[in-house]
Amino acid sequence: MPDVLSEKARQLIARPLLATLATVAPDGGPQVTPLWIEVDGDDLLVNTARGRAKARNVERDDRVAVSVIDPDDPYNVVMVRGTVTAITTEDADAHIDHLAKKYLGVDEYPMRQPGEVRLKLRIRTDRIPMQG
Repeated sequence: MPDVLSEKARQLIARPLLATLATVAPDGGPQVTPLWIEVDGDDLLVNTARGRAKARNVERDDRVAVSVIDPDDPYNVVMVRGTVTAITTEDADAHIDHLAKKYLGVDEYPMRQPGEVRLKLRIRTDRIPMQG
């Protein structure tokens, strides 16, 4: 049964703080990326573009780790070991726009590239070794 985020962890993730996503690279080593994040129910949602290393990695190996650190209190930390349970293009463009509003205060994601295909990743929180 997956671990559930505490209210304090949810409040931290609700802030416009960068998260760190670790995926498993093809050689078995870690690949780490800072990115935008949000909570949806008991899951985490992140967004990327098709073809990026993190997208290729989770398509091959769905195990991930996520961390968020409060810059005002470095002991207020959320660390999650999880599983990517869904990778979808459905609503992925709207999702990156939603995250751009949270993180940049703009209505549309300004760094979209021509021909870019956005992916929304859903992460189940399997184990939460640290949360606030």
